Amino acid sequence: MAAEGDVVFGKPKTVSRTTAAAEGDVVVLLIGMRINHFWAVHHWLPALMAMPRMLRELKKRPGRGLLGHVLLTASPRTYYVVQYWESKEKLYAYASASDMFHHRAWATINRKEKAGKLRQHVGIWHETYVVPEGAYESIYGDMPAFGLAAAHGVLPLEKRGRRAGDRFAFRSARAGQAAQPPSV
Repeated sequence: MAAEGDVVFGKPKTVSRTTAAAEGDVVVLLIGMRINHFWAVHHWLPALMAMPRMLRELKKRPGRGLLGHVLLTASPRTYYVVQYWESKEKLYAYASASDMFHHRAWATINRKEKAGKLRQHVGIWHETYVVPEGAYESIYGDMPAFGLAAAHGVLPLEKRGRRAGDRFAFRSARAGQAAQPPSV
């Protein structure tokens, strides 16, 4: 068993149980593509290459609101990214910003669709979730920061509770202030 600070496959391994330090609402975007026809490389390769470009662009501009992401594959045909955002407002602002690559990529897709040139060779999709505090919890055992914890920071499990129910019940000071009625 690795000790605290040991390196496993190039990443420090944590020998403890932790949870994500997220407070308040959590914004999660699942976004991906599906290759419908493998032989139509000229249709799906640009879609496949667009996401890493957007992620690099967002990494260079942390003020845009992307907190973290995880690249995943569901099959040899389906690739997606789980993204964690500061707020839905920052996600929407990035999606519609005319100076960002996403705007140009969507303009290209819309132009091809209007001209009837997409031909169903590649599918694209996204799902966005705004998860209120108290409706998410996490636990990581012997893991480096991952997913929600990589996006929001890591806490020792005891800070939020050893049981899932305790972690679901956690309310930040910020949430407590929001629940207070205004002074009259």
